[in-house]
Amino acid sequence: MTANEIRDSFKKFFESKGHLIVPSAPMVIKDDPTLMFTNAGMNQFKDIILGNRPAVSKRCTDSQKCLRVSGKHNDLEEVGHDTYHHTMFEMLGNWSFGDYFKKEAIEWAWEYLVDVLKIDKTNLYATVFEGAQEEGLERDNEAAAIWAQFLPEDHILNGNKHDNFWEMGATGPCGPCSEIHIDLRPEEEKAKVPGRELVNKDNPLVIEIWNLVFMQYNRKADQSLEPLPAKVIDTGMGFERLCAVMQGKRSNYDTDVFQPIIKVIGELSGCQYGEDPKKDVAMRVVADHLRTIAFSIADGQLPSNAKAGYVIRRILRRAVRYGYTFLGQKEAFMYKLLPVLIQEMGGTYPELEAQKVLISKVMKEEEDSFLRTLETGIRLLDRVMEETKAAGSNTINGVQAFTLFDTYGFPLDLTELICRENGMTVDEEAFNAEMQKQKERARNAASVETGDWVVLKEGETEFVGWDYTEYECQILKYRQVTQKKQTLFQIVLDKTPFYAEMGGQVGDRGVLCSEFETIEIIDTKRENNLPIHLCKQLPQHPEAPFMACVDVDLRNASAANHTATHLLDQALREVLGTHVEQKGSLVTPEYLRFDFSHFQKVTDEELREVERKVNAKIRANIPLQDHRDMPIEEAKELGAIALFGEKYGDKVRVVQFADSVEFCGGCHVSATGKIGMVKIMSESSVAAGIRRIEAITGEKVENMLYTIEDTLAELKGMFNNAPDVKAAVIKAIEENSALKKQMDDMVREKAAQAKQQLIQNSTLANGMHIFKGILPLPADAIKDIAFQLRAEQENALVVIGSVFDNKPMLTAAASDSLVKEQGVHVGKAIREAAKLIQGGGGGQPHFATAGGKNADGLSAAVDKLIELVC
Repeated sequence: MTANEIRDSFKKFFESKGHLIVPSAPMVIKDDPTLMFTNAGMNQFKDIILGNRPAVSKRCTDSQKCLRVSGKHNDLEEVGHDTYHHTMFEMLGNWSFGDYFKKEAIEWAWEYLVDVLKIDKTNLYATVFEGAQEEGLERDNEAAAIWAQFLPEDHILNGNKHDNFWEMGATGPCGPCSEIHIDLRPEEEKAKVPGRELVNKDNPLVIEIWNLVFMQYNRKADQSLEPLPAKVIDTGMGFERLCAVMQGKRSNYDTDVFQPIIKVIGELSGCQYGEDPKKDVAMRVVADHLRTIAFSIADGQLPSNAKAGYVIRRILRRAVRYGYTFLGQKEAFMYKLLPVLIQEMGGTYPELEAQKVLISKVMKEEEDSFLRTLETGIRLLDRVMEETKAAGSNTINGVQAFTLFDTYGFPLDLTELICRENGMTVDEEAFNAEMQKQKERARNAASVETGDWVVLKEGETEFVGWDYTEYECQILKYRQVTQKKQTLFQIVLDKTPFYAEMGGQVGDRGVLCSEFETIEIIDTKRENNLPIHLCKQLPQHPEAPFMACVDVDLRNASAANHTATHLLDQALREVLGTHVEQKGSLVTPEYLRFDFSHFQKVTDEELREVERKVNAKIRANIPLQDHRDMPIEEAKELGAIALFGEKYGDKVRVVQFADSVEFCGGCHVSATGKIGMVKIMSESSVAAGIRRIEAITGEKVENMLYTIEDTLAELKGMFNNAPDVKAAVIKAIEENSALKKQMDDMVREKAAQAKQQLIQNSTLANGMHIFKGILPLPADAIKDIAFQLRAEQENALVVIGSVFDNKPMLTAAASDSLVKEQGVHVGKAIREAAKLIQGGGGGQPHFATAGGKNADGLSAAVDKLIELVC
């Protein structure tokens, strides 16, 4: 079976068991502060598992794109060195939300593996949770009894809490799990050591392929467990590992998931996979990371220096570095692999084909940029090695090695490789200590202490903010959260007009009022699809009825800016072309930011045309057409624009202003006239093929016009209220240029005279021609004189003191012959001499400068410097 056939067979098998096939969620997670990437199949179902929304179907199945760069058995720097770990991978899964449980999950897993895929059952092992006495948890005898129908006793193994008790986080749903392992070793090895002794022992041929999680508890903040009201089945099978099993391969990289990519890597690099272990690692790294980078960009995450973007940039740079070091790729090459990836995976994931131009351009620009950084880092390492050798050591400082890693993307093994080639080593212990400090800093910054929810009444939140800014409500639940030593409270309401931050629009602020008190809501966030209201203090009477009141001024400003982004999107498509796609936005009460795909700078004329079109629609006062709960197929027929990297349900909301039709859940003005006016403030590049516009609306535009008006009035005043300010400014610039030219001519003439005076007064001492003096000239003129004299006269030593703009300065220069033959170093000498002018400085052997505070000491400093050199 091919990889694509295996993926389809899994989904069709569970469809036959009454499961709804759902599409993969984007690999990049938005609107969940606890995660940057989808790292497990269950991520898209978190809000269902937590009870924040009902399940569309009680049984679901899919193949989910995942990304992991840390965690159990997996660190980024190890991917590619073994045969079965990856950064991006696919997780085959089936779920039950309060429907079937352990019996069906185990029986269907066995049926699929043994009856459908025909895997030899004698090679299979199952682990069950052995129990945890300290938590009062017994062995999972229920699961063990079900497995006993299919497996002999010695193939059913006990697993500890680390391996066989799954937890969503420090708190929340959890439960025992049952892993399915397979022994892929040759028969002679199996005869020597039974597979049961190698399960969970990191043997590359005795591996876990499927994990069946039985969520039946809720972990509270005090770490106690309580039964879940609705039990959940969550299974995950590694697609790449299953392909290796089915295709009789010992390595995931030998399957048709990776081999077509590795084949093209070999063609581009002139390397043959399987001939050189180091090159094989590099080819595996590139093949693995290509998928991660391409899918991340397709899902809307560009490489950057922050958060999720930094992870993607780090992965890309690791691949480029392996290609550079081991495959001889000194120019961008990974973007050339995109066609083969699309050929192999584009049928299942059409976003690759749809976004191929953007992915290719972003990858190439990032590769080019890092290759330049790599060259800089290598030069820096060369200097570090030179300085280390000069200090009489052959061991590079671990702190310096860590700086290379942190700033230039040089992992330890690359630094060690270059050092080995130069007969040197790296202080690995110090490097690891620095790495540990960084990890601890990151952990401390991200650590959050979350209390248990205090539930006042059961129910779900209903958002009413599209229609109301004030609404009667009651508190459903609340909890305390502490992060970075700041304590806040999270409140969930039964009905809320507060918009929770999502889709680029910031959360609402306002107050909760009761007959007893008024509580300020400082922000509204969304976590696992749950609107959470943040406040600094809890109500003293949380059970009372409240009136939730949104800050209307801030909301109206946000709504105006949000609608403006829709109009801007439409206008950009009309002016630049239909290739324009939204790639991100930020909507605040103060301003709007809109990122879009376009492969060249937008000209001033194009920007003005976009602005005119938007403002024309504002003046037309186009009313909002709010299509709620519209079937998604109807929305597509209406021409609604969807964002890549977003996952939409069967029913969607569509916001329409005439020709502008978009999927959107945000807040908008009732008619475009309420925006007032749009003014584009800037247009810039964010990444390859991505441009950014920042703009303001309404009152902010009005205030900007007043500022311009005031500035123009002040400018007129500076030019005696000249009727034509532009002409007056041009005349002033021309007069200034003429005066500057006259000044430059005077300085040149004075410098020439000063140079002649230095030559006439020069002396000879210890075989050196000494030119010294105190000159009232600017630094550039002094430097010119010094360089002229050191070049014109053999064995010249030039020492000049100067005072310009009340700042004393010392300048020294020596001819090349003095530097080479007599070892003169004016840079060292000037440091000592500069003390006489209460200053400091330095430079190279042939030229140096120093500044100071005491002009009276200049003459003595000049003499001291000559004394030190001679």
